Amino acid sequence: MNGLSPTAFGSALRGIGARVLPALIAALILWTAAPAAQAMQIERVRSPGGIEAWLVRDPAVPLVAVDFAFAGGSAQDPKGKPGVGSLAASLLDEGAGPYDAKTYHERLERKAIELGFRVTRDYFRGTMRTLKENRDEAFEYLRLALNEPRFADEAIERMRAQTLSQLRRNSTNPNDIASRTWWAAAFPNHPYGLPPMGTIESVTGITADDVRTYTRRVLTRDSLKIAIVGDIDAAAAGRLLDSTFGALPATGDLTPVANVVPQGLGRRIVVELDVPQAVVTFGGPGIARKDPDFMAAYIVNHILGGGSFSSRLYGEVREKRGLAYGVSTSLVWLEHAAILLGGTATRADATAQTLSIIEKEFRRLAADGPTEAEVTKTKTFLKGSFALGLDTSSKIAAQLVQMQIDNLGIDYIERRSAMIDAVTLADTKRVAKRLLDPGLLVTVVGRPQGLTSN
Repeated sequence: MNGLSPTAFGSALRGIGARVLPALIAALILWTAAPAAQAMQIERVRSPGGIEAWLVRDPAVPLVAVDFAFAGGSAQDPKGKPGVGSLAASLLDEGAGPYDAKTYHERLERKAIELGFRVTRDYFRGTMRTLKENRDEAFEYLRLALNEPRFADEAIERMRAQTLSQLRRNSTNPNDIASRTWWAAAFPNHPYGLPPMGTIESVTGITADDVRTYTRRVLTRDSLKIAIVGDIDAAAAGRLLDSTFGALPATGDLTPVANVVPQGLGRRIVVELDVPQAVVTFGGPGIARKDPDFMAAYIVNHILGGGSFSSRLYGEVREKRGLAYGVSTSLVWLEHAAILLGGTATRADATAQTLSIIEKEFRRLAADGPTEAEVTKTKTFLKGSFALGLDTSSKIAAQLVQMQIDNLGIDYIERRSAMIDAVTLADTKRVAKRLLDPGLLVTVVGRPQGLTSN
């Protein structure tokens, strides 16, 4: 996954036509019977035109799910105009080819076809979901969105207004402020430090030419990763790959992005905001997905804060002291940076204590490492829970694209349990020190008592 483990796309899914609702409900019930991780057969499909995709056939499910990604994301926004990629993603299905926005949406809704587009910091990602009987038509609408978006003035202004409205709401949201402040401080003078959605000032100045130029540079075949899951065979998949993606430019025009590490370790930034709780974001350097120590780091993070109710941070902050409803950490891996990122929210008068406990647990785990019992329990959980993230066609397709992005190999799912088992207690102790020793950059939003910026 680019950044956090595959998540739901932010773009709204389209409505469902009344005539296909019963069929779709039945299909969605069957959708939950998607192939389990252990039984999945992943095929590498290459179209007659040379476009590659990973395919999981499932004739029992009358759906076809497609996920895809182009390298680029918000890191390719033009200088001084963050938010171009995000606005482009919101516009691809706002009219395409011969159809204006209203007609295009009506056609999608009539056939219960779902399209979604979004940007992460490194990738421009998309999804399509359709009933098998509407497959060819769905791929055609996707082709139009990618190859012939209208970017009509009316649509641009409408989506700009929606984006500006969201940005204004975010400007008073403590969670958004804490996150945005953290990224800006961790990555100054770097694309990762800019908000992917942009700012009120930058979005106001985005033009139609900015959006068109961005899509010409980013939506290209050379970086394209695709996964298809459902009732479709390799021959049909190959034909539809060529018809949908074959006319895109062969190569992109991406601006180089520098590798970077989080800055400001040991720094605390307090943003005053009159809200009931203080929101805390904290983080520091992580371990890259391709690093040989990644799986050990994954286990260490689960023990520290990634294991929800079983993590050390949850036990110390929530269970023992009741200082917060939740506290968690995640490994975030980007193309040019690796991060360990966490967060919580607590009472203003408990913020200093909560943060002190978090920092103490970082130091304790770095110094002593996890226990053998913690490592054994975590290994069992990580192996057993993996299939739960592959229980629908949508999740499988997203995971397959992420595996391609991360260059894990088509047999990664088969190898994963053995990779976890290969991590020793000594590995986790060594990696805990490497991962947790560097220190933290902390942002706090609210009115925390006894805490100031340093």
